[in-house]
Amino acid sequence: MRPSALAAFAAAACLGTSAFAQGLLTAETAAPNTTPGISIISLSEAAAQAGVADIQVTSGQTLTNSVQNVAEGKSDIAAAPFILPFLMSRGVGPYAKLGKEDGSALASNLAVLYTYRISVQGLYAYDSSNISGWDGLEGKTIFNGPPRGAALTNARLLIKTITGLDEGTGYTGVQVNWGQAVKTIQDGSADAFVLPQSFPDSRISAAVSSGDMTVFSMPKDVFESDAFANIAGLPGTVAFSMPVADMGYGDNVTVVSEDGTFRGPGTVGGDIVNVNMDFDTAKGLTAAFIENIESIYHAKSSFMASAWHGETDMALTDMCGNNPMKYHPGAVAAWEEAGYTLPDCAK
Repeated sequence: MRPSALAAFAAAACLGTSAFAQGLLTAETAAPNTTPGISIISLSEAAAQAGVADIQVTSGQTLTNSVQNVAEGKSDIAAAPFILPFLMSRGVGPYAKLGKEDGSALASNLAVLYTYRISVQGLYAYDSSNISGWDGLEGKTIFNGPPRGAALTNARLLIKTITGLDEGTGYTGVQVNWGQAVKTIQDGSADAFVLPQSFPDSRISAAVSSGDMTVFSMPKDVFESDAFANIAGLPGTVAFSMPVADMGYGDNVTVVSEDGTFRGPGTVGGDIVNVNMDFDTAKGLTAAFIENIESIYHAKSSFMASAWHGETDMALTDMCGNNPMKYHPGAVAAWEEAGYTLPDCAK
């Protein structure tokens, strides 16, 4: 059984024990060992316990497609990097075939239940590859994400900003679906990897069985530059920094930084629904999330506690501004009843 199907089956089997669930919802998310994957699988558990709904989860999906499925009413819930609804609303990037008019109409169908930091884009490589850092990528082969999605878009932009290199002329890009990511990292298909990371990162933790690795921070001067400020100003992207000592890696992973601080672009997103989801369901899902942030979400993996679940500060959620989405009215009610304050521009 494929990993995505196995995860969906396991979630459905677990949820089938809920005697009080009010209906069946469908959800799409990324690989089950990622922040978006764990987030929606956790939501399915919390929603079942609260008697809100049973959620049939399909993991291992390309979120570009999942976001469009929710907008079109083909799926009820999806994990969404916030750059995707922004691109959809303009009919550009992976949504260029939609055009601006249709893309804008679809994006207006999307609403947010809650937000979190999905990952931090960064560079790493096996020590045996002799990659010296960002300045050693010219002419190399780089695994930079799935064939279609926000991770690939972000990786190409980050490499261009730091090194000036374009895929196809400055380096060769390799793209595979997330389910094949660890295998691709280990099999020598690429010299280096510019991929989303959590701390500690599950893909790195699995791949070090094949050799020691080094993670490279963004250079501090680039992180503080106007060029990177433009990237951090994109919807769903924030400037992120963390002490190297807090990243959670063992002796077989080295982190290179000028000053003991890891820096990179943080990708922010959330779990989204169609605006036509009824008020009570959206409220119930969000309330179940809020009530179980620590008991379910943080308990699932060591990196979930630092993924900003439960944050409502715009600096961390990246709501408002160019983000075309707002919180679902049911979600707003759940947040405010739980004592949180949401910015008016996000309601």
